[in-house]
Amino acid sequence: MAELLTIKNLRAGVEDKEILKGIDLSLGRGEVHVLLGPNGSGKSTLMNVLLGHPKYQVTEGAIEFEGEDLLEKAAYERARAGLFLSFQSPEEIPGITLENMIRTAKQAVTGEKVKLLPFRKALKAAMEELQMSPEYAQRYLNVGFSGGEKKRAEILQLLMLSPKLALLDETDSGLDVDAVQVVSAGVARFQQENPDSSVLIITHNTRILEKLKVDKVHVLMEGKVIEEGGPELIASVNDHGFTHLLDAEG
Repeated sequence: MAELLTIKNLRAGVEDKEILKGIDLSLGRGEVHVLLGPNGSGKSTLMNVLLGHPKYQVTEGAIEFEGEDLLEKAAYERARAGLFLSFQSPEEIPGITLENMIRTAKQAVTGEKVKLLPFRKALKAAMEELQMSPEYAQRYLNVGFSGGEKKRAEILQLLMLSPKLALLDETDSGLDVDAVQVVSAGVARFQQENPDSSVLIITHNTRILEKLKVDKVHVLMEGKVIEEGGPELIASVNDHGFTHLLDAEG
């Protein structure tokens, strides 16, 4: 299967602090990869570097997306190329409704005018799938939303924008069991409707993975990928934690 994303010897950090210390990772089309690791290991940094967050500086290495140099592209160009990031802590944006934000983003990504009636029909169906009240479409983005509502709004954007690569940064954090099931079903629907698209997901709650077919697991510690494997690696981490992997590596 052709590689969608290839990361080679990636080193990056903030100001004078190096956080990523030589990341090598590849992800094929249509695959679901899971990124595990303790807090502070560099998982969210990797996601932000992939999207081109200006806070982070890349000092070495390469990132290729569909065979093109991703590091040469601005953040908006990366979004247009097909990358999507679901934030761990979504921001509130007064003044723009959820519907208008998604519609504007879709037009920006596709370069085509979005017809209102078909768009609203698709939006309503996706919101029903995520058990979101239709009224949320007309509310300002994330303003007054609960934590769970913000995460559902993130998955709603994912379903409506249909990116080539979905980067999900702890989309399940702070959710109760029922909400995790809804979000998991939403990600599974994205995967089913976009079989050539890929998912890279950070999680501490493996319940979100129950409806997904996981192809590969990467364990990140101290800025490096120290272990890779199949879904069985998730069970190993759940049973024994991360430190035993460091002990085995040593």
